[in-house]
Amino acid sequence: MDGIGNTMQKKAAELERMAEVLVTGEQLRLRLHEGKVIKDRRHHLRTYPNCFVAKEIIDWLIEHKEASERETAIKIMQKLLDQSIIHHVCDEHKEFKDMKLFYRFRKDDGTFPLDNEAKVFMRGQRIYEKLMNTENSMLQSRDEDGVTYERTLVGSEFTDWLLQEGETDTREETEQLGRRLLEHGIIQHVSNKHHFMDGGLLYQFRMNFRRRRRLMELLNERWRSIPENQDSPFCLRKQASEGGNTSFLSVSPTKEIKLVTAVRRSSLSSSCGSIGYYSSSPTLSSSPPVLCNPKSVLKRQVSPDELQAPGGHFIKKTFTIMGDAVGWGFVVRGSKPCHIQAVDPGGPAAAVGMKVRQFVVSVNGLNVLNLDYRTVSSLILTGPRTVVMEVMEEAEY
Repeated sequence: MDGIGNTMQKKAAELERMAEVLVTGEQLRLRLHEGKVIKDRRHHLRTYPNCFVAKEIIDWLIEHKEASERETAIKIMQKLLDQSIIHHVCDEHKEFKDMKLFYRFRKDDGTFPLDNEAKVFMRGQRIYEKLMNTENSMLQSRDEDGVTYERTLVGSEFTDWLLQEGETDTREETEQLGRRLLEHGIIQHVSNKHHFMDGGLLYQFRMNFRRRRRLMELLNERWRSIPENQDSPFCLRKQASEGGNTSFLSVSPTKEIKLVTAVRRSSLSSSCGSIGYYSSSPTLSSSPPVLCNPKSVLKRQVSPDELQAPGGHFIKKTFTIMGDAVGWGFVVRGSKPCHIQAVDPGGPAAAVGMKVRQFVVSVNGLNVLNLDYRTVSSLILTGPRTVVMEVMEEAEY
C-alpha cells in the first residue's frame, strides 16, 4: 500500500516529538560543556565526573533566558529527567530539585538507553549530515503533480546515493531503510501521499537536524510538526497558540529587541526566500523540516555600486564570529547584496556587534556582493567554524 494512513502519520509525529526532546537535551549538554558548567565535582571524599549542580543549572537557565522563573526551569529539567536524558548521579531522586544535588547527562556516563527508535534517529542524522556536506547535493527544486517543492530528493537517486555511501548493501535493504526513516518522521513524501519507494517520487527531510531548539519547546504540549527546511536551521520562533503565526526575536540596529511576526506556510515553496540561523550540528540531535522567515527587514534595497560609492553614507565593519555549540546565530536573506535578516540576541553574532539590515560584503575574504543568499549560506555552512565577515551599514548622522 502506497498511501500513508493516519495511524502511521500519528506514529511518525510521536517519534518526531521524542527526537525533538533528544536533540534539545543534546544541544543543552553541549552548551553546558562549552560553558564549563559540567565538570568533575567532589562530595564526601568522592569524585563525581561530568556532573552539574541542580541549583546552578536553574540559575544558568534564567541567566541565559531559557526560562523566566525557577519554576519553569525546574519543569524543563524534569522533562529531561523523565525522558532519561539526565539522572541524579546516584539515582536517588526521581524529581529534579532546586538544590545542591548532582545530576548528569546519561550520554556522559554511557547509560543513555539506545533503543531501536534512538538508533534509527541517530542513523537518520548521520545520513542527513553526509548529504548536507556533499559537494553535489541532490536536494533540488522539483515538480510533482504540478506543484513545485523545494529541496527534494528523488526516491531512486536517494537509493543510489545510500548504496554508494555504503549505508546499505542492496536496493531492497535501502528501500526498507527509507521506509524506517519516513515512519520515524525523518523524511516525508512531499505531499504525504506515499510511503518511501525506490522510484521517481519526491521526498523531503522532515527533520532539520541543524536548527537550534529553545528549551521552552519541551513544555509545549501542543507542539506539532511544522514544515521546516534546511535554509532555517536556527530560528528563535515561539509557537503561536492557535497555529496562525510564528515569531522570533531579532536585534535591531539600535540594539533593542523586537518581536518580528512571520506567516506560517503550509508547504515549502520558492517564495520562502531566506537563509536561517547557521548552526553546527551536535553529535546527537534531531528535529522537524521549516517555515519561511518573515518579510525583509530592509527599508529599501540598495545596489553593490551604491554601497561602494566614494563618499557614500555606508560604513564598513568586519566581524570575526566563532560558532558555539549550536551555531553562529544570524539569518541572511536577499540577493545582490544579501543582508542580515535577524540576529539571535544571545548568540555569537550579536556578541561581536552584528545587527539586522547590515549588508554582507565578504565571507572569509571572498567578495559576495553579487551573490544570492543561498550561495552565501553555502559558503558559511561549508566553511570553517570561525567566520570572518565584512558588512556595510548605513552611517548614523
